[in-house]
Amino acid sequence: MPARPPASAPRPAAPVTRALAGAPPRTPDNPISLARIETILGRGAGAFGLLFALQSVQVISQQLDVMRPAWSIAFLTAFFGGLVWTCVAGAVRRGVVPAHATVALVFVVALATWPFAIEPATYATTPQPFLYQELTVATTCAAMAFRLWIAVLYTVAVPLFLGFLEVLVRQGVITPLDSFLQVLYSIILGGSVLMLVTVLRQAALGVDWAQGTALTRYSHAVRQHATEVERVQVDAIVHDSVLTTLLSAARTADPAARALAATMAANAMGHLSAAEQGTDDDASVPLRAVTKRIVDAASALSAPFVLEARDLGTRTVPVATAEAVYSAAVQAMMNSLQHAGTAAETITRRLVISGHGDEGVAIDVVDDGAGFDQRRIPTERLGLRVSIKERVAQAGGLVTIESAPGEGTAVRIRWPAPGGAAASAPAVPPLPGDVGAQETAPERREPQPDRTADPA
Repeated sequence: MPARPPASAPRPAAPVTRALAGAPPRTPDNPISLARIETILGRGAGAFGLLFALQSVQVISQQLDVMRPAWSIAFLTAFFGGLVWTCVAGAVRRGVVPAHATVALVFVVALATWPFAIEPATYATTPQPFLYQELTVATTCAAMAFRLWIAVLYTVAVPLFLGFLEVLVRQGVITPLDSFLQVLYSIILGGSVLMLVTVLRQAALGVDWAQGTALTRYSHAVRQHATEVERVQVDAIVHDSVLTTLLSAARTADPAARALAATMAANAMGHLSAAEQGTDDDASVPLRAVTKRIVDAASALSAPFVLEARDLGTRTVPVATAEAVYSAAVQAMMNSLQHAGTAAETITRRLVISGHGDEGVAIDVVDDGAGFDQRRIPTERLGLRVSIKERVAQAGGLVTIESAPGEGTAVRIRWPAPGGAAASAPAVPPLPGDVGAQETAPERREPQPDRTADPA
């Protein structure tokens, strides 16, 4: 069961912090700080009380002659038995509050019956009651067991009551001033213990509330991040599969084209279903397997790519990373086919896959086609920004685009991002001048294609 603050733990006047506007932070399921403080206080108070009480055994033995035997036996058995209980309860961390409450209440009962426990013939010669020796132990137990206001009342009222009874019983032996000074000393000592216990509990409670706030904020951030990752994934799938399928279906003119469009639609539905199911973030795949998938995809395209793979070794990458770099590489190749130009015999396309750093991967999709001006790409486009840049950034990588009209295009995919670049821009926000999507090209002049076509 989750640990709960004890009844005596004071509540803060106001929440230490708030996780979200208008909502107080939740208490953590396992409040580490308060639980540890309570364990230390329980064991320390039990051991302190028993050792401190044992120091008064000599004083108690000297006063047994003036006390009724039945009262002495009952008090000593209940009081010292309760102190042993507090030690055991503190050691096993069970029943700490009831044990200390029992000792505090036994002392009050003993104090109220003390005048009747004195032999009548010894009133005039009764020494200072040994209950003063146990008073600090009783106030410490009250601080451990009761709520703050009850503990404060106990720390003040019980010593005053003892001083009042002493003045009544020992008339002519002690003056009210002497008794008051002794009572004041006991109140100061008991108040110091109560203050220490309260401050430690208050500090531990504040730490646990701060922990709860941090957990709440972290869970909120995780939910936001998961939502953003899902948005980028769905946007990329919609662009790569669904929109392409719709465009192909709109252009079908013969049964073969319609069959191809139907196959593409089935594949698009499969991609959306896979996105809904998610992937195992802890799994990994060999980089050679990812390379084979990319090479197979390149081989199935309508225009040839010069393929080059080097320094792959036995590297492995997470499944999510493999899917991200694969999809980004395929989209980059599709963009090259669609927008680099239609004169296939004059355009050279290259696909280079290699190791990056100690455990990373580098993929370059390069052509010497039309190229484009990155500043002319509208920010509402999805192709480069979502299908390539954001998809790789969400996996912890980085994509750079090098292109200019008439000078070709190079899409360079790196995972992990060099120098922590992905951490500084995890979602690659759309900026003026950022490369947008590559869906449509501006008007072309026939028969020669426009070499400065914008990528969709």
